[in-house]
Amino acid sequence: YITLEKGFVVPREIKGTRFEKHFIDLIDKQNEAYSYFVEELKKYVFNKYKDLAANPGRHNLLEGWAKEDARYITALATESQAGHTLNARNLELLLRRFASHPLREVQSLGREIYKEIASVAPSIVLFHEANDRDKNSYPDLKKLTRKIIKPHSVNGDLYGNEVNLVEFTPGGDDVICASLLHTLEELPYQKCKEIVKNMPPEDKREVFRTAWKNMQFYDSMLREFEYASLTFNVILSAACFGQLKRHRMATITVQDYDPNLGNTIPESIKDIGGENKFLEIIDETNDLYEDIKKEIPLAAPYVLTNSHRRRVLIRVNARELYHISRLREDNHAQWDIRNIASGMSKEAKKVMPMTFELVGGKDRYNEIYKSIFGELPKVTEQILPSERKIKS
Repeated sequence: YITLEKGFVVPREIKGTRFEKHFIDLIDKQNEAYSYFVEELKKYVFNKYKDLAANPGRHNLLEGWAKEDARYITALATESQAGHTLNARNLELLLRRFASHPLREVQSLGREIYKEIASVAPSIVLFHEANDRDKNSYPDLKKLTRKIIKPHSVNGDLYGNEVNLVEFTPGGDDVICASLLHTLEELPYQKCKEIVKNMPPEDKREVFRTAWKNMQFYDSMLREFEYASLTFNVILSAACFGQLKRHRMATITVQDYDPNLGNTIPESIKDIGGENKFLEIIDETNDLYEDIKKEIPLAAPYVLTNSHRRRVLIRVNARELYHISRLREDNHAQWDIRNIASGMSKEAKKVMPMTFELVGGKDRYNEIYKSIFGELPKVTEQILPSERKIKS
């Protein structure tokens, strides 16, 4: 976790405008609240988890939990460091996207990166400048969609649940079962699907369970589980999105952060009586956001916090959703992403009950496996190697 102090960006779009002082003052106030919440939450977690607190070696873990929840009041303008390893092809794409980006901070970062590599790969990284495709496609589409939507009345609940399953492969259980048959038998896929369609449910279930019986908690699903997909509309915090977007074997598109979607407030902050203090800062943040948005819309999101939400459309195949569930539903996962992953798994089980019979976090794998097979898996725990000499 970074030390805040003056570690935040004042966007060039805001520097020198009437918003600059209020922007800086508000970020300072958010950071002061962060420091306050860290200290109060440290007391809270040390008291709540007395067994862990009794072990000095676990104090960093408890302090990390306090900082993790306190960060929900910090701004998206907070600076950080990042390391990035990529090949020349992806670097060229990154530089072109950065050069085409409307924010000056992103453009500047792209120029700095190019300076570092220009003499190293001059004949490989060629198309690194801004182009019409990256610069204009979405703005042009937005003008068009505004015209299309304008005549239509948009009624009903625009917010809904945090996790909504909006599309999925019809008959996903049959698709995966047929795909397994296709891999193992010398038959065309359509014939495999006909066979599966006429199979009794207990035979289909046996196919899935045979595919799983040798699996351990660390194993991935077989590749055939990639043939069924699910699309979710998710409303989540900036803090949570930072974790969800790490799952690269997915299609993820996003909307801007929207104060109308509300804020994700950690339960721990409510438990220490800090909700009113939290919301007072959120109210001031939203007011400044709206003021900046009227004149400098691109720079307005910098002032929003990690608790602010956005809509995300994420499409995953069943194999990847299993991976997300194993990692993010585990009791070691952060609570916010754990809630989202749990919601996705719950929705998936409704439409593909056979496919997702084994879904769940790593911590529950033994329990889930035993409920299906009547016995524990071969590997029931992760045992770290003992101390050993390293060859010189």
